[in-house]
Amino acid sequence: MTATATLVQPKAARGRRETGRVGDRKVTIALVYFVAFVLVALMLAPVLYIIVGGFRSNSEITVDPSGLPEIWRWENYLEVLTSGVFWQMVLNSTTAALATTVIVVALGLMAAFALSRYRFRLRGTIYAVFTAGLMFPMTVAITPLYILVRDLGMANTLAGVIVPQIAFALPITIIILVPFLAAIPHELQEAAEIDGCSRLGFFWRMVLPLSIPGVITVGILAFVGSWNSYMLPLFILNNPNLYTLPLGTQQFATQYSVDTAMVLAFTSLSMIPALVFFSLFERRIVGGLTGAVKG
Repeated sequence: MTATATLVQPKAARGRRETGRVGDRKVTIALVYFVAFVLVALMLAPVLYIIVGGFRSNSEITVDPSGLPEIWRWENYLEVLTSGVFWQMVLNSTTAALATTVIVVALGLMAAFALSRYRFRLRGTIYAVFTAGLMFPMTVAITPLYILVRDLGMANTLAGVIVPQIAFALPITIIILVPFLAAIPHELQEAAEIDGCSRLGFFWRMVLPLSIPGVITVGILAFVGSWNSYMLPLFILNNPNLYTLPLGTQQFATQYSVDTAMVLAFTSLSMIPALVFFSLFERRIVGGLTGAVKG
């Protein structure tokens, strides 16, 4: 009788402990989801306020800034979409973003290929220099950068915006791509060389297809970073016809400061392309960064 009671007690105790662990785990998961929900709500609330505010009238915003529209006024958005100023800014932002992305990806791939596949003098030093580039934000170098761009004759041109953006986007591009290219087996390169494939041929036929996830990741980061850039165009561009969307939004808000609803509509349309682009390729970015960490 005593032996049976002794065996039952530990089983009951283990059952209670397991039940307690399951309960603690559920509480932890619920807390994590609650915190995540709060953070998402805090991040989305300003975006939704701007988008919904573009459908209201100025009187509605003045009387009840946080309310919903009594009548959804599509004319605010239609007026912005039918203006040539908005589309000129879209064209400028697209040109700068595409040029920056293409050149960053091309230069980053070539530099990462050399740094990851070959051993040469100062290899570690060069990689350290690119890594150190992450520690210097554009705000620190904006004044000497403007002087350099002006002396090169690129002030008040899109080229004066594109070239510095390329320079500041290259460090993170190379740091992400190096692990991808280093993970390609050297036996594959040796087999390609035996078959008569040159280094350049191996780069185009093998390296580029195998590094597509990393290329997409750095391309998206470069594109979104250029699209959202504000400080550099603010210092470089003086011609309103060359303004990008972030800078043009600020100018539009100043020009139409009394028309709050129109400003909110313009701001909404300005940020939607970057939000949609980033949302569509979010998994690509996460997958590329995960591959870089594993590599």
